[in-house]
Amino acid sequence: MDVNEARYWVGFSLIPGIGRIRLSLLEAYFGNLERAWHASAGELKATGLDARSTEAIVSLRNGISLEEEVDKLKRYGVAAITSGDAEYPRRLAEIYDYPPVLYVRGTLLPEDEWSLAVVGTRRASVYGRQVAEEIVADLARSKVTVVSGLAKGIDAIAHRAAMQADGRTIAVAGCGLDMVYPSDHVALARQIMEHGALVSEFPLGTRPKAEHFPQRNRIISGMSLGVLVIEAGEKSGALSTAHWAVEQNRDVFAIPGSIFSPASKGTNRLIQEGAKLVNHAADILEELNLTMGARQLEMTDLTAAADTTDTESQLLGYLSREAIHIDDVCRNSGLPIATVSSVLAVLELKGLAKQVGSMSYVRT
Repeated sequence: MDVNEARYWVGFSLIPGIGRIRLSLLEAYFGNLERAWHASAGELKATGLDARSTEAIVSLRNGISLEEEVDKLKRYGVAAITSGDAEYPRRLAEIYDYPPVLYVRGTLLPEDEWSLAVVGTRRASVYGRQVAEEIVADLARSKVTVVSGLAKGIDAIAHRAAMQADGRTIAVAGCGLDMVYPSDHVALARQIMEHGALVSEFPLGTRPKAEHFPQRNRIISGMSLGVLVIEAGEKSGALSTAHWAVEQNRDVFAIPGSIFSPASKGTNRLIQEGAKLVNHAADILEELNLTMGARQLEMTDLTAAADTTDTESQLLGYLSREAIHIDDVCRNSGLPIATVSSVLAVLELKGLAKQVGSMSYVRT
């Protein structure tokens, strides 16, 4: 779409209540949104618009400078793409209530079609953090783009894990892209723009509001092949994303957790309701017919394991996905603490082990 026409899509996005259905009415009647922007109240009513929407357009458009809005987008490095543009995410365009204008800060690539939403609680446990980091890293290494919501907790962990594995990630915001919410994720947002994109349906200047986030969640799921929920309480916003996924005919995956953990009540219930239980990234890759990536991961693990000394291999045998304290490793192996400590440090450098919590380790 040419720049001149795009500015009118931006203009209409600034008018409350003018969404996909009403824009479709205007475009179908007038042929383009430029004519609709300048139409009289009578002409607008003739399209089938209700009186409230007509009044909103007539009363608000004169206070909107399209030139200033375009200049503001350029100043913040934000692109406005419409549902008719080639750059618009194809999978998102398939959902019923797709956003007619998507604001993008960063870069969307064709390979982002191979994407998975990863969401969860803002109060991640050590277990939730460990699961998110390991599974997301494996997904990223299989060229899966990770989509999430930039929130604290699991969302932020997922974004960071994808980037640390040299993968791509997309954050869907519940506000305009001239601001970052939460504000202490400014540095994270900058990193995401370098490894993917920030996207939002909200025009610049839109402040974050509670009602924006359930609305934002439909975009997170809509852009993705499926949704993975890692730790979610009974009233977690992450469950909203899973429910959107069901409506959009997307796959829902969930990490099981302790029946005693409040953070696992939501995910365990999703599994009861039919979500696929996930133990490893391979479970997701196979379900989504991305098994080539799973086989590549297996070969990588075998290659890494082969490049170890006898002592390293011995200690790896005592590590698993469950955290084990270094004292227990010493006790099980019969090796002195100095040897165990130095070998575990080497295994961390090789990416085969990781310290979680206080002197406790897991196999990665």
